Amino acid sequence: MSNDLQDFLRLPYAELEELNLRAKEQRMTRVPIHQIQEERLKYLTDEKRIKAVTLLFSDLEGRLHMLDYDKKFLIKNWDNMTFDGSSIRGFAAQKESDLRLGIDWSAFYWGPADVFGGGKVMVFGEVIGKDGGPYPADLRAVLKAYANEVYNKDGYTLNAADEIEGFVFKGVDAERRYHETGKFEYVSNGGYYHSLPGDTLRLFIDAAAEVQRAMGFQNEKDHPEVAPSQFEINYGYAEVVAAADQIQIYKLICRQIATKMGLTACFLPKPIVGVNGTGMHTNVSITKDGKNLFWDPEGLEKTSTFAWQFVDRILTHGNDLCLLMNASVNAYRRLDPHFEAPNQLKASAVDRGAMVRIPLGNSRSARLEVRAVAPDANPYLVLYGIFRTGIEGDIAQIENLRNAPRYLPDNIYDAIENFSKSEWTTKLLGEDVKGRYADLKRAAADRCPRSLGTVVKAPEVQYHHEVYTQYLWNLF
Repeated sequence: MSNDLQDFLRLPYAELEELNLRAKEQRMTRVPIHQIQEERLKYLTDEKRIKAVTLLFSDLEGRLHMLDYDKKFLIKNWDNMTFDGSSIRGFAAQKESDLRLGIDWSAFYWGPADVFGGGKVMVFGEVIGKDGGPYPADLRAVLKAYANEVYNKDGYTLNAADEIEGFVFKGVDAERRYHETGKFEYVSNGGYYHSLPGDTLRLFIDAAAEVQRAMGFQNEKDHPEVAPSQFEINYGYAEVVAAADQIQIYKLICRQIATKMGLTACFLPKPIVGVNGTGMHTNVSITKDGKNLFWDPEGLEKTSTFAWQFVDRILTHGNDLCLLMNASVNAYRRLDPHFEAPNQLKASAVDRGAMVRIPLGNSRSARLEVRAVAPDANPYLVLYGIFRTGIEGDIAQIENLRNAPRYLPDNIYDAIENFSKSEWTTKLLGEDVKGRYADLKRAAADRCPRSLGTVVKAPEVQYHHEVYTQYLWNLF
């Protein structure tokens, strides 16, 4: 809340959009980072109305963490920002808890003051280990390093855009109170595309879309989804690290808007049994020298041989990667073939039950859509897994691989076993981080009934990594 004595930065949405689009352009065109750093530090120094900088980073499971630093302190100490890593699940053990946060000056955002508060700007951080290098459990740093490696080595630019579905439910903190209520309440009973202009769901979508537009997302379309109270707000392609950052901001925006409206934005994959679950369909492509390498007007489904090889590697390692893409107990409720669930290890241009879909496209929009991704997955881990597997993974000698009748696991225990036994996931993550991730998934699973059944159980929500509370975990 502001008053006349506070002169905090509060910019109109149109001005915010200009600033964010300019920053996005600098990132896309790979302006040297030292140049951007110098520009941002000068801006922070000169703009007296900024009081604090919100530094964002994500843990191993993909939960977004936010630290506010006083602006003057940050300007003086930006190269030595320490924090306690032992407080972050999946990060350092207590005996080696000191970690540092670097600043990715290219990932700088101006947010609307009426949503995030006046006098603040946001920037993504990079976790730095004791050796001064990227911390291996910070998958954003891992993804960024890989994206830079293939760009420098092969000239590849990795591109992504995610279609992130979610639900809006009545009441604030509906997930945290689920163990008391045992249910989620819809705000709208409309279906696909059906929501009147004054409907609560439509008002939520409109408000969230405006914030996204102001933050440079370059919106494409938004609409209610198939299930009641379900939504999807689509936006444009970005380079892979920026795309993953946008997923984190998208979810933050939705939660913040919902809270302001007295509601809850929920990204559980299957919060209500009997209606469609929510996915995070992940669209990917690779360009080189401005050319889309996935496009071939003469190829099968107008898709290049390079892209089909990418698909084949994803299908070969589909069971290895399933735990990365479906990271929670609840996610395996979504992999139900009765509700368009993409649980089949195959590729198709038309079958929405396929793990990989080949959408209609042209030289600009040709892409692959990996559909078997839940919205609660770590976006950095998912995109790293998809791109590195598609580029470097093995191709199984399975006859008719793209249409063979194989399926993803229908429960998290099988997914954990596949992940743990896989040599490929060891190569992706290394033994240490792979072990930490598997331990986190097993700990959550062991707090839930082993058999899913037909009703969403309270522990699926309580111990879901995105609504984690230390108090609840410590009861066990």
